[in-house]
Amino acid sequence: MPLHLERIEWMPSPPLVPDDGPIDIGHLQRMTLGDPNLEREVLAMFSAQSVSLITSLAAMPSEATALAHTLKGSARAIGACRVADAAESLEIVLRKGSDWSGALAELEDAVAEARAAIDALLRRS
Repeated sequence: MPLHLERIEWMPSPPLVPDDGPIDIGHLQRMTLGDPNLEREVLAMFSAQSVSLITSLAAMPSEATALAHTLKGSARAIGACRVADAAESLEIVLRKGSDWSGALAELEDAVAEARAAIDALLRRS
């Protein structure tokens, strides 16, 4: 029996994990019970807090592990997954006493990305 092959135009597949950007909007909406005013408030609070924590972390004070942990929790609360993961990585590196410079740089990048997304979201509302 001959095999009949037909050319089909390529179509990209959807991603296996949705890419919601730096802020998981669905998670944020669930956490704020769909209240757009509360969403804006917690996003603005996170943006301000993250700048303060990154500034403090840059000096690597004795409480740096606790500061990274705080940032991790705040990021998870609003759906800033990359920030949370980077903060957790920094927290682990600090506990191990390893070189923390790369982990801090990654966290700084993640925070900058999240803050840019937050600024865009707040401008739209």
